[in-house]
Amino acid sequence: MQEYEKRYQQWLESDIVDEATKEELRQIANDPKEIEERFYRDLEFGTGGLRGVMAAGTNRMNIYTVRRATQGLANYLLAKDPKTPEMGVAIAYDSRNNSPLFAEETAAVMNGNGIKTYVFESLRPTPELSFAVRTLGCKSGIVITASHNPSKYNGYKAYWDDGCQVLSPMDHEIIDEVEKVSMFDGVKVMPRAEAEAKGLYNVIGEEIDKQYIDAVSKVIIDPETLKKTAPNLRIVYTPLHGAGNIPVRRALAACGFTDVTVVPEQELPDGNFPTASYPNPEDIKVFSLAIELGKKIDADILIATDPDADRMGIVVKNGDEYIPFTGNMVGVLFAAYILEARKKTGNLPADGFIVKTIVSTEMIRALTDEYGIELREVLTGFKYIGEQMTKSETEGGHYFFGFEESYGYLTGMHARDKDSVNAVLLVSELAAYYKSVGMNLVDAMHALYEKYGYYKEEQVSLAFEGIEGVQKIQNIMNTLRGETKECYGGKKVLRVIDYKNGADGLPASNVLRFILEDNCWVCVRPSGTEPKIKFYFGVKGQSEAQAKELIEALKKDVVDAFR
Repeated sequence: MQEYEKRYQQWLESDIVDEATKEELRQIANDPKEIEERFYRDLEFGTGGLRGVMAAGTNRMNIYTVRRATQGLANYLLAKDPKTPEMGVAIAYDSRNNSPLFAEETAAVMNGNGIKTYVFESLRPTPELSFAVRTLGCKSGIVITASHNPSKYNGYKAYWDDGCQVLSPMDHEIIDEVEKVSMFDGVKVMPRAEAEAKGLYNVIGEEIDKQYIDAVSKVIIDPETLKKTAPNLRIVYTPLHGAGNIPVRRALAACGFTDVTVVPEQELPDGNFPTASYPNPEDIKVFSLAIELGKKIDADILIATDPDADRMGIVVKNGDEYIPFTGNMVGVLFAAYILEARKKTGNLPADGFIVKTIVSTEMIRALTDEYGIELREVLTGFKYIGEQMTKSETEGGHYFFGFEESYGYLTGMHARDKDSVNAVLLVSELAAYYKSVGMNLVDAMHALYEKYGYYKEEQVSLAFEGIEGVQKIQNIMNTLRGETKECYGGKKVLRVIDYKNGADGLPASNVLRFILEDNCWVCVRPSGTEPKIKFYFGVKGQSEAQAKELIEALKKDVVDAFR
C-alpha cells in the first residue's frame, strides 16, 4: 500500500474526523488518482502560510489542516515570547466559502493553547488585519483568504507583531513547528463558549473600523485641493463580491467623493464569485459589468478591488473608450504625484525612499533618479516592502511609497501590507486632480512616457496543475538555469541573477532574472500562491509601438518553448 493510501485510510478510520468529511472521502474510493492528489503530501505551510483547494485530505484546505497549521504557529509563538497569551492574536477573514468557519477553528486552537484572540465580527480587508495587529499590540495576526484565486481555493496568512507577514528566518522556523504537529493527536481546541467565559475569545469590529478609516483617510496627498475636486469625479466601484464594499465606500465618503456608484451585481459578498470566476482586478474580464455601467452613467474611472481587498485595478475613460491600466502604470502615476507634491511643499527629505519589487517597472528608477531619492528593490511579496518600512522606524529613512506590479500599493505607515482602500483613495485623488485641469489619467500617463521614455511591462503565466505540474514547473526553472543563451528577443544578456541562494543582498528565492541591453529585462519564478510559473518582461522603447514590438519579441523567444 502506498503512503498516500495509508493516509486516506487513516482519515476514514479516525475518531477525530467528522462523518461528513468521511462521506466525502468515500465518494472518491474508486478514484486512485484523486486520492493520490489529496494525500500524497501535506498542504505546504509556505513562507506566507497555507493556500489550496478546499476539500478533505492532507493536501487540501479543511478544518484539520487549518487546525494543524494553527497549532504549529501557536507552539512557535509561545516558545518565542512568554507574553504571547496576553498580547493575543488578531483574526480576520474574507468573503470566501468556509472563511468564517476556518477563522473560528483558528481561534479555537489559539484559545486551546491559552492565547487570547481578537476575531473580527464579519469579513474585513486584509490590510485592516495588519492595522489591527499594530493597533491592538498583538503578537501575531491571521487572515483567512486566498486573495484573487478562483472560488475553490482558500488560504491562511500569518502576520507578526509589526503587522507584516512573517519574514525569514521566522517563516521557516514556523514551517518547522507546523511539520512537527500530528494532524489529529497534537492539536488543542477550546470551544468558543468556554473561551469567551475565560476572556480568551474577543469580538472586534466598529472601533477598529473607525480607527482604520481615519488612518487611511490621512494618506491623502493634497486635502485642500481635494475638497474642491472630489465632488466632480464620477466613480464606478466593484468589490468583486469581496470584503472591500463597506470600507472602500466609507473611506471615499470620508474624503469627499460623493458620486460613487457600486456595480449592483457584484456588491454583496459571495464566495462563489458568480460574475467573476477569477476575481482578480488584473483580469480585464472582471470589469465587464463595470464598463457597461460606466458607459451608461459616463463615469470617469472604474475601480475594482479583489476579494480580500488588498489589490486594486482601474479602467479610465478616455474619449469614448475605457482604457485598462496595469499595476506598473498605476505605481508610476502614484510615485510621480507623491514626489512632485513633496517637492512643491518642500517635504522631500534626502533620506526618503520608494520600494518596488524586482519584477516591477524600471520606470520608477527614472523618477527616483530625477528627484534624488533612494529606490529600494525587494523580492516579490509585499512583506519585503513591509520589512523596509519597519526598518525605517529603527534605522532611519522616510518611507514614501511601496508597490508591486501585481496591483499592490501602500503610501501610509498604518499597515504593513498592500492596501486597496488606501489605493482607491489615492487613485481617486489623482483622477479628480487631473480632471480639474482638463486631463485624465491616460493623458497623465502619456505625459510621463514622453518625459521618461516608453517603458512597457507584461507578465505571462503558464498553469500546470497537480503532481505533474509541480515537476513541470521545476523542470522549466532547471532548463533556464542550465541555458547559456547570449540573447533573448534580440537583446544581449548582460547579466544573469539567480536568487536561489540569495543575491544582491536579497534572501534566497527560486527566481531567475536576466538583465538585457537597452533597459530590457526578463524575470521568471514559480507562483507562491497558484500552480503557475510566471514570466515577467520589461522594456524601454523610443515610442509606444517600438516598446510593444520589443515585448512581443521577448515573449515569443522565452515563453513559447514551454507552452
